[in-house]
Amino acid sequence: MSLFQSSVGAQSMTYKPRPRKWPPEAGIFLVLIGISLFFEALGWYLNDQSFLFNLERLQIIILQVSVIGIIAVGVNLVIITSGIDLSSGSVVAAAAVVSASLAQVSDFPRAVFPHLTDLPIIWPILAGCVIGLLVGLLNGALIAFTQIPPFIATLGTMVAARGFAKWFTGGMPVSMLTDSFAWIGGGANPVYIFLIVAAIFHVVLRYTRFGKFTYAIGANRQAALVSGIDVNRHLIWVYTIAGTLSGVAGTVTAARAISGQSGMGVMYELDAIAAVVIGGTSLSGGVGRMTGTVIGVLILGVMTSGFTFIRIDAYYQEMVKGAIIVAAVVADQYRQRKRRS
Repeated sequence: MSLFQSSVGAQSMTYKPRPRKWPPEAGIFLVLIGISLFFEALGWYLNDQSFLFNLERLQIIILQVSVIGIIAVGVNLVIITSGIDLSSGSVVAAAAVVSASLAQVSDFPRAVFPHLTDLPIIWPILAGCVIGLLVGLLNGALIAFTQIPPFIATLGTMVAARGFAKWFTGGMPVSMLTDSFAWIGGGANPVYIFLIVAAIFHVVLRYTRFGKFTYAIGANRQAALVSGIDVNRHLIWVYTIAGTLSGVAGTVTAARAISGQSGMGVMYELDAIAAVVIGGTSLSGGVGRMTGTVIGVLILGVMTSGFTFIRIDAYYQEMVKGAIIVAAVVADQYRQRKRRS
């Protein structure tokens, strides 16, 4: 036997196939299943009712979290760049009151804009999106050009956007909206909007240059600069997209409630951040998938509906939700240390 044959034979004997890796979302999906089964067992024990095998309840769960899901898609992009966006909930309120003001019926004597009533549905939708776009653009510009931390920049716009919503309405709800506008939030339409938005940005993150740049900036901003990425311009785009999606969420919220109110969207930004972190996106940046965020949104929905199902007070729900957020962040930090070692 030649030396070549013996070396090939030795390599073939020592070759071990690589173990097949499960996708990162598999573990999160198992958590979703575990939480669902937990509430199913409690449901039968406490109420003699099924939690999982109730189609109407499942539809309500997804419908309840659809608005948070739309916001979470944009927040996921921001967090992948190692940023944060605290303005989402306030943008929801600002977009809701502005879009609702352009969707009022003509025979309402207290219309915000008496000469702009009964407009085609496209105008209220565009108005809500533009409000979100402008706030997102301001967030991105502040972060890119002043180099202030994203936490501070978006905290400022959070307060300003909420103040704008209160000033715009004078503390009064914007009501008497057209049926065509209410259709946006009717039935399962919010769910369809959420799934379409999530699918679009799943493709964007995984298969486009925009997605590659987003991951690169979050993983190592200096390396992204050296490689030729215009980091400032890209961050402006990311925050503008996040703001626009919050504007979409505000429009959907107003359509669901058939009213625009300055108090809408309170704490929505924290729920969106929680869903993204639970879904496996790292607060350190550079890691995260849209599918994980969708599962994280569903986990929040199952938890909220499950606690209501077994009649747990809202106070305890908030405490448990906070504990889960902390646990998710601790798990993320553990994964980061393990990856570096």
